[in-house]
Amino acid sequence: MKEEEVNRCQIQEWYPKFNSVSIKTRIHELPESFVQYLLDDSGPFLLPASISNEDALPKRIHNPEEEDDYQVVEGSDDDSERSSLPPSFPELELEIKESIASLGGAVFPKLNWSAPKDSAWISTTGTLRCSSFCEIALLLRSSDSLVHDLCHAYDSCSDKTSSRPGSFFLALRKWYPSLQPEMEFRCFVRNQNLVGISQREATTFYPSLLASKDHLGVLIEDFFMEHLRSIFKSENYTFDVYVTKDKRVKVIDFNPWGAFTLPLMFTWEELVQNDNEQGDGVDFRIVESQCGVRPGLKTAVPFDYVDTSSGSGWDQFFRNADEELQRQNRSPEAGA
Repeated sequence: MKEEEVNRCQIQEWYPKFNSVSIKTRIHELPESFVQYLLDDSGPFLLPASISNEDALPKRIHNPEEEDDYQVVEGSDDDSERSSLPPSFPELELEIKESIASLGGAVFPKLNWSAPKDSAWISTTGTLRCSSFCEIALLLRSSDSLVHDLCHAYDSCSDKTSSRPGSFFLALRKWYPSLQPEMEFRCFVRNQNLVGISQREATTFYPSLLASKDHLGVLIEDFFMEHLRSIFKSENYTFDVYVTKDKRVKVIDFNPWGAFTLPLMFTWEELVQNDNEQGDGVDFRIVESQCGVRPGLKTAVPFDYVDTSSGSGWDQFFRNADEELQRQNRSPEAGA
């Protein structure tokens, strides 16, 4: 994989070319001070001070009695945290407020490549829906997956020269409350041939897809041939689409082939084999029964909840539990 292939998948690069067949989006270049705010984990978790007095968690319960019980002893470690002032980005906040209004009052955010899906749980709605700058900042600041964009975007590139792009962008995409998750699909292109289509939300069985699968496949193939194949310059890549109720196809996103992109209901080896065989039709996979659900692909939770790799929080937890069990078995009381 080359850096140029990764760069083509940045939303500020592809959206201007495909805005007529995508969803409404406004894109803002982020000041470096805001990027550093997202990266900073050296102090307390602070949301930016809002010039509009907006609150990212307006439904939280305010309990003055609990605040009275919390007293800071002068010279303690908490003293420095209490004196920390929240950052402020007034110009960016005003620009974002204007964009949110122009997009109907609600948006979902993403950076150059990624959306903060893993932090949706922390919002008041449990989704990526945002109606204010503070809500956007909360999702971005709480996300582990965005660390990829900020620090590791080029880790899989054979010609890597940097760990991050020169500039970061915030894309605000119009929020459509009526969108149906079963109508979003990931498509795989190798050597400019469409070699696979997968149900995007592979953690759920949708019976309605069984009857419409063939027709959806034709719609997506026609869309690829007419709007993408000769325009998007990479040989190998993936793209996500959404099929509307009136059977229009909208491109939602582009991602590089392999690396950090999930193959969902395929393996990358299967997709390469599909390209080599070049059968009669595109391999289109959906969850065809409740038994076919793949819960391991759920990503809208904090990364620490699903990461069980060596050195992760869960890995250490299991190690500690195993050591404690062995200690108890070795103790004299165990044989009493």
